[in-house]
Amino acid sequence: MSDYLQMLEDPEVLRELIMDHYKYPHHHSLTEDMKYRKVHMSSDSCIDDITVQSDIEDGVIRDIRFDGTACTISTSSTSIMTDLLRNKTVAEAKAIIEQYMNMLDGKEYDPGMLEEAVAMKNVYRQANRIKCATIGWKAISQMIEESENSHE
Repeated sequence: MSDYLQMLEDPEVLRELIMDHYKYPHHHSLTEDMKYRKVHMSSDSCIDDITVQSDIEDGVIRDIRFDGTACTISTSSTSIMTDLLRNKTVAEAKAIIEQYMNMLDGKEYDPGMLEEAVAMKNVYRQANRIKCATIGWKAISQMIEESENSHE
């Protein structure tokens, strides 16, 4: 196991990572650029109400951004996702999303693929928080599917 992944086993490091992405979320602004796809997501069980945008061109996620009101877990997981999936091919992104969902389902997953997203590895223990940890991920999954259906 790499030193980086070993560091991500430390509960304090995971908490700090989550709080850092909550306080200072990455790619936390929307654009008026019409080439961006947009998906609005909200939760009936939490304050989560976010819009996620993506620019997917030639099978590559060139940019992902988001904004809105969301809880700590939702904001952090979406911020981490924007870092992780930017400049990935759609195929790479789908593989990472699959590993992330496996982790949140308590199934076997590849922590090396998830990088900082492993900070959410204990969320599966709180079923009511899984929706928070997946809201942004479901939005990008929907946009990936739309881009594939329109053959972008």
